[in-house]
Amino acid sequence: MAEEIAIPGAGRNLKDILRYVAGVAAGIVVLLLLFGKRAEFAAAWTRLGGVTPGWLAAAAAAEAGSLWLYARLQHRVLRLTGAKLAMPGLLFLSLANDAIANTVPGGPAVSSAYRYRYYRKHGASSEGAGWTIFTVLIAQAIAMSLILLVGVLIALAGSATGANTRTAIAGMVIIIAAIAVLARRDLVLRVAAATVRVLGRAGIGERIAATLERMRQIPLGTWQAAWVVVLAAGVWLADFGCLLFAFRAVHAAIPWSGVLLAYCVADIAGMLPVVPGGIGIVEGSLAAIMAAYGADRASALAATLSFRLVSFWLAIVVGWISVAAIARMTRSAAPAS
Repeated sequence: MAEEIAIPGAGRNLKDILRYVAGVAAGIVVLLLLFGKRAEFAAAWTRLGGVTPGWLAAAAAAEAGSLWLYARLQHRVLRLTGAKLAMPGLLFLSLANDAIANTVPGGPAVSSAYRYRYYRKHGASSEGAGWTIFTVLIAQAIAMSLILLVGVLIALAGSATGANTRTAIAGMVIIIAAIAVLARRDLVLRVAAATVRVLGRAGIGERIAATLERMRQIPLGTWQAAWVVVLAAGVWLADFGCLLFAFRAVHAAIPWSGVLLAYCVADIAGMLPVVPGGIGIVEGSLAAIMAAYGADRASALAATLSFRLVSFWLAIVVGWISVAAIARMTRSAAPAS
């Protein structure tokens, strides 16, 4: 069953809950350290008090665009599997997926389970649903690698040292490897199937191997793969636009040489399965890196808090409303099925 591939270990067991609690505690400690410098926090709070509503609305619109592009990315990949899911439903799903991933113990696994079940209920095959989750994940990794490389090159512009050249080469190696995984996903799935046959339990192992074999048959040409990566890059860049608008909202100058690098590093740090939603980690790394590239510390902190208010906290609220809306639509459609 593809669900066993797409959502390994997606249970709310005691280990997940303890890890979640520890992560929240760590995030709170980081936030307390971040806000411990009272003078900087007071200055940032003053800037937040004078936020421009129009620019804040633009930040919210950019974040909405990011979520729409994520829905579009899923729509595109699902069509390759033969499934035709409606965009409005996928937009609700994208909102709900973010909220679950950022607030529920074992979030990434649970959100993958949620997406898998939504795909299945709306006509996707088991292998198509699992393949979509796999492909979207790889496409997002490639897109983030490309954007991170651009951020590194911008940050290092005008300083052509051997260390900078090695950084650029390392970035290219990562990107090429990620593209190879997407382009030759059949080899990855073949290896996974072989591993399952060796390590899998009787019955379950055979079902997973059979599903992996069916996933290998789903076509993904070069141009199709390129378009999927472009959509994934659009998701990240629209979210980055939210950060830029947040700077404008608090009347702060944007540190152009380091803002893209800071965004990528903070986003990657926030993905680490340590602190739910990267609470504290994202805020701290964003503010610190942008300050290192010339931003006033109070301005960097104010922009960071505005960005997180829109892209994280507001998104969580709207996301859980979407979870409730999807549940209600599912219950309404149940008698007719």
